[in-house]
Amino acid sequence: MSGGHSLPEGAAIVALTEEGAALARRLQSVLPGSRVHGLKSRVAAADEPFERAADHLRTLFLAGRPVVGVCAAGILIRALASLLADKTMEPAVVAVSEDGAHAVPLLGGHAGANRIAAAVAAATGGRAALTTTGDVRFGVALDDPPPGWRMADRAKAKPIAAGLLAGEPVALTVDAGDAAWLRAAPFVPAAPLAVRVSHKAGNFGNDFVLRPPVLALGVGCERNAAPEELIDLARKTLADEGLSEQAVACVVSLDLKADEAAVHALAETLNVPARFFPATDLEKETSRLKNPSDAVFRAVGCHGVAEGAALAAVGLEGSLLVPKKASKRATCAVGLAASGADIDPATVGRPRGSLRIVGIGPGDPAWRTPDATRALMAAEDIVGYDLYIDLVADVIQGKRRHSSPLAKEEDRARKALDLAAEGRHVALIGSGDAGIYALATLVFELLEREDRSDWNRVAVSVSPGVSALQAAASRIGAPLGHDFCTVSLSDLLTPWPDIQRRLEAAGRGDFVVALYNPVSMRRRTQLADARDILLQHRPAETPVVLARNLGRDGETVRVVTLGALEPDMADMLTVVLIGSSQTRAIEKGGRAWVYTPRGYAAKMAPAKTGTGDKP
Repeated sequence: MSGGHSLPEGAAIVALTEEGAALARRLQSVLPGSRVHGLKSRVAAADEPFERAADHLRTLFLAGRPVVGVCAAGILIRALASLLADKTMEPAVVAVSEDGAHAVPLLGGHAGANRIAAAVAAATGGRAALTTTGDVRFGVALDDPPPGWRMADRAKAKPIAAGLLAGEPVALTVDAGDAAWLRAAPFVPAAPLAVRVSHKAGNFGNDFVLRPPVLALGVGCERNAAPEELIDLARKTLADEGLSEQAVACVVSLDLKADEAAVHALAETLNVPARFFPATDLEKETSRLKNPSDAVFRAVGCHGVAEGAALAAVGLEGSLLVPKKASKRATCAVGLAASGADIDPATVGRPRGSLRIVGIGPGDPAWRTPDATRALMAAEDIVGYDLYIDLVADVIQGKRRHSSPLAKEEDRARKALDLAAEGRHVALIGSGDAGIYALATLVFELLEREDRSDWNRVAVSVSPGVSALQAAASRIGAPLGHDFCTVSLSDLLTPWPDIQRRLEAAGRGDFVVALYNPVSMRRRTQLADARDILLQHRPAETPVVLARNLGRDGETVRVVTLGALEPDMADMLTVVLIGSSQTRAIEKGGRAWVYTPRGYAAKMAPAKTGTGDKP
């Protein structure tokens, strides 16, 4: 196995017993972004519970997820045998014994399984049972190059590997890049079979061509330039200079372009990261520029964007391979890494920062949406209220945590935006849904109010969550089955007369009303006032649902009538659902339910013929 290779991310560590689950949890610290999948009937706590092992394994495999089964190899083989087709498309599958003594890569050895097995063995003190011949004999897998490297034609690796194993002479030619990982194999200076490491385009006959990540594509463009223009310019520049697109390690530019769609479209087209530099860093490259511009300096604070970014990316030992080329609204230049060196995008400039505002649901991991889980796993920094951070501890191991007390919402939003503006990937979390009485609104308010250029370049998105009103309704039946509205009784941000007016409108409209923030230590009268307003429009017998601590220890759900509702029945952890005049409380199956009819009974009634004839 070649040194320095990174591990596949997002592995599913599948455990069928408690002993297996214990090892699985240990391995999470070794396998980045991994989740413990546990058989419901035998594993008490898992990130992803499942009921039928074979079906679950097949689902993971077809989704392309790396699978680490803490179980007998035969279980994995029998479950997946019928799905095996193209080995180049298979994800990694590794069997690990429950005692950690053996890690056996079964499938996808060169898709990361060998690396996973070696990492597991290193963590447990066990043995990785590698069986792929190249790895065992030479420590090299030609078709599993290091991150950033690409294969021009994967199929050509097979005869080369076969020749090496048969003792035939195989040549190695290196035009650029750090090819140290290949040196363990017995290459010769010249032979009919050859491996060529090159950043140059062209036809190399039967050679197996590897593309090292040695080119930095520096770009600039006018605001809102068409992505197609920049993409066409970059591709033409590379083609005209005889350079391979596969050797591009990253697209680089000035940080003012971090939110430019054209730059990100180019990076996505080439399947490489986009990285950005402040003007002060690019200005340091002025003496090496081929086309310095005073006009550019006056506009953005550096004498060259495309050339400056390309040079900053390759460092002092690298060079400007292609000076600036220009189209109507875009520019492009190419930097080349120093001889014998690769470009690691993780060390180049900074990425565009991102902020995901994540609703984690009421607290139960089973109510956390997959999108929210993915957002948490992808984040580098987690910002939130202490309690909410604790509720997602299972998926944020090893991440930077920034917690603050409950009343510091604006501090949290500012902290999240500041971190994202530094180029970090941030998740700002809150309970329930991020956009319902939560922090998403505050983030957008700050963006509008302060209009800070660094914040404005952040990629902001919102991940929805199960709201408290949805959770409460699901626990008691279907009280939200017809039109409903929500009202917060907190007058910290909204004047109480405005809240009263909304309650009056909800009462006249006969809406089911969900009350948030019903009672606090300071506010003791608002819930009673809300009750009295709604009693003017609906019977005292109207069902009221009081749901507290939903999805967490100490959860309670009770039903009272509107006439009996008292402030002492609720607190800030309670959501109150007050029925409309049509809402019903019933007992079925030995328990109480509340629902609001929508009119299906009338719709399903037999239609009259209009003739007076009896059927």
